[in-house]
Order: sequence, then structure tokens, then C-alpha cells
Amino acid sequence: MLSRYIFLALVLLPFRASAFYFYGYGGDRKCFMKELSKDTLLKGSFNLGVYDDKLEDYPLPSSKDYGMIIDVEEVFDNYHRVVHQQSSPSGDFAFLALESGEYKICFQSQVKNWVGKSKTKLEVEFEVGFEAMLDSKRKETLKTLHGKVNVLNSKVMEIRREQRLVREREESFRDISEHVNSRAMWWTVIQVIVLILICIWQMKRLHSFFIKQKVL
Repeated sequence: MLSRYIFLALVLLPFRASAFYFYGYGGDRKCFMKELSKDTLLKGSFNLGVYDDKLEDYPLPSSKDYGMIIDVEEVFDNYHRVVHQQSSPSGDFAFLALESGEYKICFQSQVKNWVGKSKTKLEVEFEVGFEAMLDSKRKETLKTLHGKVNVLNSKVMEIRREQRLVREREESFRDISEHVNSRAMWWTVIQVIVLILICIWQMKRLHSFFIKQKVL
């Protein structure tokens, strides 16, 4: 019975999706930080709007006037760039995380013609999961039992990869802790050796002093 409830709960869980929007000007660059585990697929969609005084809104501009540059960098690998994509004002992108760690995803509006530095509104939506899970959502196979089982398996894989990411971080922390403890131990040994040498030196000085006193 408990396993049945767990199955239903996992099936009904939504995809890991997040949406943002922000205002700026043509040419502005906005970046987001994402923590991803290995073999995670990140899909993003974006929509750039340029303010129109007459409409008092942010309609989609012509691709002749505006474009979008998408960059993805591996923060853990000295900001190594893994994606550089030029696109129209509205589109999407996807990339697969080959290593676990923090990634920096940046969007920069590109002004192609002299249209002035207009106010812009950029809407961004991220979807994190695995390729089979995201494709099944796109094809609307979740309406079938087969699709639900696939999603459940994908979620189990995602949980396992998240656990592996936690274990990797714990191992890294343990290595750092052991290194610090090792240095502290050696520092203690050095202090003890120095104290012993000081004691030996003082004993010799006292011995020499007493000998001189006796001779005098």
C-alpha cells in the first residue's frame, strides 16, 4: 500500500521548471546560476520584448533589429564555455551537463540595427530533467500509463543523480577536512619537537652553569 502511494506521489510531481522575467535595455546581459548533476538535461526558452510607446507594451521585435546570445559556462571549470548560441528574439536552447557542478547561463540581447537603446523585457523559462522525460512531456505521452511509468523511472534516475552529487560534495568536504586535520597534526608534532629541543638546550645551559659554579 505504501509503495502505491509513493508511486502516485512521484507520478503527480511536476517537472522541475522555473520561469523568470526582467526588464532592461538593448544589449544588457543577464545571468543565472544553476546547480546540475551529471547527465542532467537543461532546456530553456526565452522571449524578448521591446517597449512600444504606442502600444505601451513589449511586443516581439523583428529578427532584423534584435537577436539573442545565449552562453553557458562551467563555473567549476574556471568558467569554461560549453554553449554559445546566437538566436532570434524568441527561441529555445538545450544542453546536457557532462559533469556535476554549478553552471552559469547568460542571455544578452543583441541590437542589430540602429534602433536606439530601447527598454526591453526578457522572459526566460528553464526546465530541468532528463531527455526521455522532457521528450515524453513534449509529445504528451503522460496521458498514457506508459508515459507515467517512463516519468517515474526518470524521476528515480534524477533522485539517484542528485544523491550522487551530494555524495561527491561530501567526499570533497571530507578530503578537505582530512587535509586540514593532517596539517594540524603535523603542526602539533613540530611544536612538540621544538619544545623538546628547547628543554634539551636549557638542560645543557643549566648543566654548564652548575659546572662553572662548582669550578669557581
